[in-house]
Amino acid sequence: MTNLKSIAVLSLLSASFVAAEVQAATEWNVSLWGKRRAFTENVEKLAELVEKKTNGDFKLKISYGGLSKSKENLDGISIGAFEMAQFCSFYHKDKNPTITVTELPFTRDVSLSRIAEIYQKVHEHPVVVKDLARWNATLLMPTPLPQYNIVSKTDPLESLSDFKGVRVRGPGGIMGVLGKLGAVKTGVPFSEVRQSMDSGVIDAATFAPHAHLATKTYMVGKWASTNLNLGSANCPVVVNTDALNALSAEHKQALLGSVDEAIAYYVDNYNNNTTGKYEKAIVEAGLTQVTFTPQQTAKLNKLAASVRNDWVKNNAAKFDSKALFDFTAALYNEKPKVALK
Repeated sequence: MTNLKSIAVLSLLSASFVAAEVQAATEWNVSLWGKRRAFTENVEKLAELVEKKTNGDFKLKISYGGLSKSKENLDGISIGAFEMAQFCSFYHKDKNPTITVTELPFTRDVSLSRIAEIYQKVHEHPVVVKDLARWNATLLMPTPLPQYNIVSKTDPLESLSDFKGVRVRGPGGIMGVLGKLGAVKTGVPFSEVRQSMDSGVIDAATFAPHAHLATKTYMVGKWASTNLNLGSANCPVVVNTDALNALSAEHKQALLGSVDEAIAYYVDNYNNNTTGKYEKAIVEAGLTQVTFTPQQTAKLNKLAASVRNDWVKNNAAKFDSKALFDFTAALYNEKPKVALK
């Protein structure tokens, strides 16, 4: 009898142990869009590292468009519809006004690894943390992007005045400058860019190299800029704060401790593969490469300064925009040029 009792107790303890192991296994749903591409390699690498470090006990289940529309990812994070997502701040600047500071045209061409560092520090700024907390969201990892350039189906530019009336798809900072030259900001979903250029809904798109490759804008374009240097988009990876806090210490360390390695992998892949593929594609497609002259660049830089000034003034009532701008400008090694009147 004693042996039977002992066996029963051991069986119960064994079952409890197995149940605990099953319970400890964690799977997070991750909402992305489009297809796997250079833009998503930071998330793909993060998933690989987390699963490896936890021996499969913590997995990131990545979905491309199956969980949410791209412009609704922040909303999904807010309500806990999924635990992790990627989004672009210019998709809904009123929802995340603070991080749009990184999309301002700072007119500086910095390395991709440096952009990653800048974005990470901006994401940790108290003003930004408070802003994203409204959505029960914690910024986990940047998706650093190089300077955007234009591919257009219009006749190649001869002067900056040729931007007048050109319908362009692009983020806020760049469009702030081009808008002052008469370009028309035209919003179309990422997945519809090529179709929109084909049909004439838009005349041009501003993208980083990976997105021009993904949408094949160069297949219908006539020219591409080489040195626009008016910034790019901020498309961070964000997590639901409650889900992050609910992770075990081991799983949380596996996630947070893998961020730097995932970014390093992303940057290396982008620099050594994606940029070269884009440059080769526009040459093979026969696009005219438009390089702005020093005089044109000087005018663009002057307009960029006014766009930065507008951003500070327009956001001053929402948060300490001047402090956040100064902080970000210093990271770009550029003295703040905003002089409020």
